[in-house]
Amino acid sequence: MSTKGSPVEARRGAVDATGVRVAIVAARFHAEITDSLLAGAMAALHEHGASDAGIAVIRVPGAWELPQTAARVVATGKYDAVVTLGCVIRGETPHFDFVCQEASLGLGAVARDSAIPVLFGVLTTDDVIQARARAGAGRDNKGYEAAMAALEMIAVYRSLQAGS
Repeated sequence: MSTKGSPVEARRGAVDATGVRVAIVAARFHAEITDSLLAGAMAALHEHGASDAGIAVIRVPGAWELPQTAARVVATGKYDAVVTLGCVIRGETPHFDFVCQEASLGLGAVARDSAIPVLFGVLTTDDVIQARARAGAGRDNKGYEAAMAALEMIAVYRSLQAGS
């Protein structure tokens, strides 16, 4: 698995999550993988100063449900960012393509219409081996990476708001 180009190591410790409010919307499907992504996201937030009180974890059945839930989370106005986590593993039917496309397009639409960052932490892999490689411990965990991106984007949005 390539992590080439990922800014995670360069940004580790350089962002401050003190006082941030982040909603993590995580699919339950492929729980072994999504639970690990969630653990990675929580680790990133905690390592950078987020409190448990500032983190809401919302579980949904699968990746298909991520966009609609993220939209409702954004609408509450309670959070500084939404991190979405899921895993879709290719099977023998085109179902994979439909779910991946709708999760991606749906979350993209939510992100474009949102006043807060909405992060895409959905794995789309050919097999469980690839998924495990992206959900393992350490810097290669894509849940960790998505949470780090959320913290950076919160800072970007705040700086844009302060400049207006």
